[in-house]
Amino acid sequence: MNPVAAPPIISRLRSIVSGSIGNLVEWYDWYAYSAFALYFAPVFFPKGSPTAQLLNTAAIFAVGFLMRPLGAWLLGAYADRHGRRAALLFSVRLMAGGSLLIAAAPGYAQIGVAAPALLLIARLVQGISVGGEYGTSATYLSEMAGAKHRGFWSSFQYLTLMGGQLLALLVQLGLQQVLTAGQLAEWGWRVPFVIGALAALGALYLRTHMGETAAFEQKQQAASAVAEGEGNVPSSGQMRELMKHPRAVLTVVGLTLGGTLAFYTFTTYAQKFLVNTAGFSKESATLISFGVMAVALLFQPLLGVISDKVGRRPVLLMFGIGATLGTVPLLRLLAQTHDAWTAAGLLIAALFVVSGYTSISAVVKAELFPTEIRALGVGLPFALTVAVFGGTAEYVALFAKDHGVEEWFYWYVTGCAFLSLLVYWRMGETRGEHGRMAE
Repeated sequence: MNPVAAPPIISRLRSIVSGSIGNLVEWYDWYAYSAFALYFAPVFFPKGSPTAQLLNTAAIFAVGFLMRPLGAWLLGAYADRHGRRAALLFSVRLMAGGSLLIAAAPGYAQIGVAAPALLLIARLVQGISVGGEYGTSATYLSEMAGAKHRGFWSSFQYLTLMGGQLLALLVQLGLQQVLTAGQLAEWGWRVPFVIGALAALGALYLRTHMGETAAFEQKQQAASAVAEGEGNVPSSGQMRELMKHPRAVLTVVGLTLGGTLAFYTFTTYAQKFLVNTAGFSKESATLISFGVMAVALLFQPLLGVISDKVGRRPVLLMFGIGATLGTVPLLRLLAQTHDAWTAAGLLIAALFVVSGYTSISAVVKAELFPTEIRALGVGLPFALTVAVFGGTAEYVALFAKDHGVEEWFYWYVTGCAFLSLLVYWRMGETRGEHGRMAE
């Protein structure tokens, strides 16, 4: 059996860029829901208080997250059997369909309870899509990158994830400039979902021209040789294979717990927090969120490079310690400020700390698993943890506010960050010879 040669550097870069652009489009589609929830909540749900309507949209946002483990299981297993590229193509098709359904769905005034039902179906489809996207994309980027710069290139996972969120905010800012508030509430909120569906078709084209990773092809070649030599004896189930790595699975859960909750607190929920708690206008909150996310993008490759130099564990410890000690005082200050620059500064500080997790989470998880189970191993425990903690972040925060105990949420985030800190403290290094990924 001849080893599969790694693709030339130019080919690697082209594939990494194509995969990253597709990742950006997928996450734009996912976050457009959150960015425009302030406008379409009254369209899909009966009249009530703004907080109650946002609770309804946040509940569907959370339910969409519940489909992410299913997507991680289905597409992760598919990626480990049939290739990272094939799974990435399928995930972007699903996302395009979900966005089109939201763009075309009639409102509550037209079809009653069928309106939120359609919204729910669309989010379930999108949940399957992003559930499969994360693990497969993280695996693809990590395997395509060379060992020396794996932290840097893998940081593009969250760079494009946050870029998708930033793009959703950019579209929102543009629409706020050209449409009136009434037009946005009536029909303008549909525009970003049309844009997302069309962009997904462009991402689909780019992904058809991506190469497969050498690591997957090498493993397939080895599996074929074994099958021929043993009379095509079938391998054990992939879930059974995954359960052979319980420590790695639990490490992914612990890695993700505090990081995902902190990330969604200071990104998607922060915009609503600025409006509902700090008293900023919707337009000001969008502008602040956009500026903060633009700065936070720069933190991802920076900390990815640092992790290539000093290791993954010190960067994770920075996040764990910072989030445990800083969440409560920072959110208290943010709740009391009425100055846009102060609010932006506080959120930038928060996201710098959170970037200690986001910048390298993909590569750390990928370095925990062998090739044959990597996409499923990265995606499934991550998706389960995000569904329970990240996807419910907005709902828990709004529920606490609605019941007059908003600070309980601050301590909830702190507690989860502390649990992750304990995992970072006890885990070993995954970079280089310490991890399970070869060049």
